[in-house]
Amino acid sequence: MILVIDNYDSFTYNLVQYLGELGEEPRVFRNDAITSDAIAALAPEAIVVSPGPCTPAEAGVSTPGIAAFAGRIPILGVCLGHQCIGAALGAPVVRGRAPVHGKTSRIYHDGRTIFTGLPSPLVGTRYHSLVIDEAGLPECLEVSARTEDRVVMGVRHRTALVEGVQFHPESVLTEHGHAILRNFLALARGQAPGLSLDQSARERWRSGLRSRRSLPTGR
Repeated sequence: MILVIDNYDSFTYNLVQYLGELGEEPRVFRNDAITSDAIAALAPEAIVVSPGPCTPAEAGVSTPGIAAFAGRIPILGVCLGHQCIGAALGAPVVRGRAPVHGKTSRIYHDGRTIFTGLPSPLVGTRYHSLVIDEAGLPECLEVSARTEDRVVMGVRHRTALVEGVQFHPESVLTEHGHAILRNFLALARGQAPGLSLDQSARERWRSGLRSRRSLPTGR
């Protein structure tokens, strides 16, 4: 089961629809309607943290949930969810040079993990005023995608399956959105040996999936 944390955003159900089109039946919980304990009890195969209108500090369970489950449950964060990954793992989240709402940009990525098999650049739709500040990125995170003017558009945990994208793969104007989600789902289930993944990391993720029903809990 895929668990979607809804940060009170209209794009959440676009994500849910895309996941449904990929054969999933995700369960959706508002960010103030579920706790980390409850997530652990549900033992999802993966967590998707949705976009939203606020900041990581105002996103309910999103940021503490990422801190609790990074390295234990595969996580994909979109827009605010991406920023929550940064906040949870020690990256500064700051105001960008200018708000970007409903605009498209060319996204240059490294062709790995969720971007495997996709052209670079690809067109991504953006709705955000905050960004992850690359200058303060912790050692555990790496940048996976940027705009032409080097705004961070994707981050990845170096040893755990935690991926964030600042743009919206679920937007109709974004190219290859289904493929990004499909790659994430395949990685979460250890079913994508052709993707450019570190083998030892893949085995750690598989081990985490096997033991997810004994996850430690915590709010």
